[in-house]
Amino acid sequence: MWKRLEGVVEMEINLNMMPELLYSMINMKLRDGMYDNLDDLCSSYGIVRSDLEQKMKDADFLFDEKQNTFI
Repeated sequence: MWKRLEGVVEMEINLNMMPELLYSMINMKLRDGMYDNLDDLCSSYGIVRSDLEQKMKDADFLFDEKQNTFI
């Protein structure tokens, strides 16, 4: 559940999380430049992008490629 990156401990992203928490964490990581794009983020956490996007879509969040964020 926790992941260590460059000496920093952070909560891992997984599909069992509430969509609102995923929304916040993913957008923060993309905004802050921790990952270049959603594919990189998903790969890092071992998440299937289509599964993530479906979970978010079910909660009315859609990924905007141009803005590189869920809206």
